[in-house]
Amino acid sequence: MFGGIQKSFTGFLRSWRSEASSGREKRPHNLFEAAAVYVSACAEDDQDQMDEAVAWVSPEALSFGVNELACRAVIALARERDVSPRTVARELLGLPTT
Repeated sequence: MFGGIQKSFTGFLRSWRSEASSGREKRPHNLFEAAAVYVSACAEDDQDQMDEAVAWVSPEALSFGVNELACRAVIALARERDVSPRTVARELLGLPTT
């Protein structure tokens, strides 16, 4: 049982790092760099940049990074606006802030 957990955890940790795909990169990109590039490319509707970021890390790692970025952004906006993170998240999504 513990071997399976260790194997899954090890696989997840390895997915945090990407292999240099073209050999032109000096170092591999990490999941947070990939998430930042992916989200900013989505905001700018830059499909080429989105595709590049997707290739840097595994889909699971990218999802984790995007989630972490979203959480940090909502917390920062909540502090800036002096409201709850729930209020900020609902406002950003255009939902009532009941």
